[in-house]
Amino acid sequence: MKRKTRRRGNRTGFTTGACAAAAARAAATGLLSGRVPDSIECLLPNGQRVTFAVTDGRRDGIYAHAVVIKDAGDDPDCTDGAHLTADVCLLPEAPGRVVLKGGSGVGTVTLPGLGLEVGGPAINPVPRRNIEENVRAGMEPLLKHKGLEVTISVPLGETMAKKTMNPRLGILGGISILGTTGIVRPYSTASFRASVIQGIEVAAAQGQDTVVLTTGGRTEKFAMRELPHLAPACFVQMGDFLRYALDTVVKVGIPHVVIGGMVGKLTKMAQGETITHAGRAPVQTGLVAELAREAGAPPDVCADIRKAKTARYAAERMEQLGLTRPFHHALAVRVVDTLMGRYPDGFSLKVLACGFRGNKLAEATGKPKQ
Repeated sequence: MKRKTRRRGNRTGFTTGACAAAAARAAATGLLSGRVPDSIECLLPNGQRVTFAVTDGRRDGIYAHAVVIKDAGDDPDCTDGAHLTADVCLLPEAPGRVVLKGGSGVGTVTLPGLGLEVGGPAINPVPRRNIEENVRAGMEPLLKHKGLEVTISVPLGETMAKKTMNPRLGILGGISILGTTGIVRPYSTASFRASVIQGIEVAAAQGQDTVVLTTGGRTEKFAMRELPHLAPACFVQMGDFLRYALDTVVKVGIPHVVIGGMVGKLTKMAQGETITHAGRAPVQTGLVAELAREAGAPPDVCADIRKAKTARYAAERMEQLGLTRPFHHALAVRVVDTLMGRYPDGFSLKVLACGFRGNKLAEATGKPKQ
């Protein structure tokens, strides 16, 4: 019988919130029992119970300390291997209370719009509830007479945060403690999609009237050079999540949108794709050939473009003919027409076409009907 092997890339992991809750429960257990356990069962937000290994457990009088090392599974997460650390101490003057604080490596919220208190730790609402729920479990005898203070910290969290969107969201000094289920799905797009929505909400909460949506780091740098007067919070890397970004813009009422992109993603937008990932739908090379014709390309070149597999091929042929700018202008106009047709009353729109060298090639604008 052939042995089954696990497909690579499918292993789930645990969120920073789940690991923080497990560390906090282990430390609280140590306060109650006199010894921090080597492993602890933790209730995840999704109702699942998971046993976590605990390291560096120790108790000293009214203090207890525990660490759970995050395993992100097969998800490419910058916090994989992070040491989620909980320090729990007794609060003799606050019976029944569980006070949650952020320590070193946990970001501090400095801007409104995240649903968290400005000046407080970047521990999201679901992990907050989950940490407290796990700390309270089995602690009723102690909590009748005393309270508990739980401090979550993450060594090297400030360094990890440089690889996230936290600084732009106004979360400074460390990572966020996140997770709505406790489970990290491998190569999940959910966290990125959520960060896009959150970025737009932060811009709105700051009173910004413009959001600049870009498809990646190169186009964002390009857009920032083109629009240096805008605040950093205005710029949101939406990746492939055009629909979620624009739906959020409408929801929060931001009146002006700028989209920066290169030929491939702009073509997907022009043809009406609301999720622009390469695997979702092929480029409509017939549309690209039509735009090339509008820009002045001869019939034989248009025929070649129609038979090609990528929009970049068209851009390269247009460059050879000296038609780069008219071609990209036609493309930008088509993007505006497509998106304004989908969101006729939502916002004004400017589309900036970026070249492969990060240079501006064209722009087009559109206004809402009302």
